[in-house]
Amino acid sequence: MVNTDYLSGLASQLGIPFWLFAIIFVWIIAWKLFALWKSARNNQIVWFLILAVINTIGILEILYIYVFSKMRKKLENKVSKKRVKKR
Repeated sequence: MVNTDYLSGLASQLGIPFWLFAIIFVWIIAWKLFALWKSARNNQIVWFLILAVINTIGILEILYIYVFSKMRKKLENKVSKKRVKKR
């Protein structure tokens, strides 16, 4: 169970209302879980570890999901097309 006294105290130390702190917290967790799931599915262990350790308020996670994970697929497609042409 979440200790709301601790979280509201943390929010007040940061100088933001508790509701804003809760929204930011949910935002970060949602993006982090989605990025971790996607990197695990793509068998990208290095990205999984980076995303698990570094906290960037969702920025790195969003970049991974929309930029870096697609870059690998494009590279794999190019390599597979070259292999097909050589045959």
